[in-house]
Amino acid sequence: MKASKKPATSKLVTRFDNDLMNLLMEDLRAFRERNQFSSSNKQGAVQQQLSAA
Repeated sequence: MKASKKPATSKLVTRFDNDLMNLLMEDLRAFRERNQFSSSNKQGAVQQQLSAA
């Protein structure tokens, strides 16, 4: 009985990890799409500061 529970638990944990990683990656993609404009502005500002120095 114990031998059959360990693989099931391991499979459940693996599935949870995979689902969580997929959700986080989707959120990251959505975040990047929403903040793409502000991110490019920050990079431009940093480049201007470096060239001015």
